[in-house]
Amino acid sequence: MRIGVCTLHLRLSENNSLKGKRRIVKSIKDRVRSKFNVSIAEIGAQDKWQWATLGVACVSSDAAFTNSVLSKIVDFVNEMHTAELVDYEIEIQ
Repeated sequence: MRIGVCTLHLRLSENNSLKGKRRIVKSIKDRVRSKFNVSIAEIGAQDKWQWATLGVACVSSDAAFTNSVLSKIVDFVNEMHTAELVDYEIEIQ
């Protein structure tokens, strides 16, 4: 069994309230969850209006497949243009 974890650091530059941030983060989480069937949650920067940190987890029997899914998620979030992807890390265990 291989477990992959991806941490996404996002900047919401046009946002000016926590309510707006919640709306954007919820949209990203819902779209990623439905398209890729992975677990995703906000894991950091919860009190900052213009920053969000999301954690994504994927489990499979193949490390290459896990890495591929997480890489596709990074590309998908980047192409959504709802938030700027500043940085990301992928770990496979």
